[in-house]
Amino acid sequence: MTEQRISHVKVSGKEKYAQSISVRGHHLQADEPASVGGNDTGPSPYDFLLTGLGACTAITLRMLSEKKGWDLGEIGVELMLFKDENHADRIERRVKFSTSLSAEQLAKIAEVCERTPVTLTIKQGAPITTQLVEMP
Repeated sequence: MTEQRISHVKVSGKEKYAQSISVRGHHLQADEPASVGGNDTGPSPYDFLLTGLGACTAITLRMLSEKKGWDLGEIGVELMLFKDENHADRIERRVKFSTSLSAEQLAKIAEVCERTPVTLTIKQGAPITTQLVEMP
């Protein structure tokens, strides 16, 4: 089986929970909200998880619209993460369009939403391996 590296992210931090993130020359900041002891200097790790899922959903639907020749107008994706009393996670995704779509289009879009690459990674679960390495 051949592996292809899809993404490479570097994260580092010295202060409390704030983290500096570097992704292909883009620089981002992550932190925890003040309600859990952070300084709220950036989105939380769960915010980034949902952001990735939302962006993948919108991009995949835009690719679908280009392939099918559909005018979806503006695509909006709203995501919420819920945890129940047993700490079970549930993600709710709402996808909105600025144009009217047929029942056939909506059915296809609903099907595609369940098969976006990030959706499949989250649903299937990706094995995570950890290596502990000293910094120079």
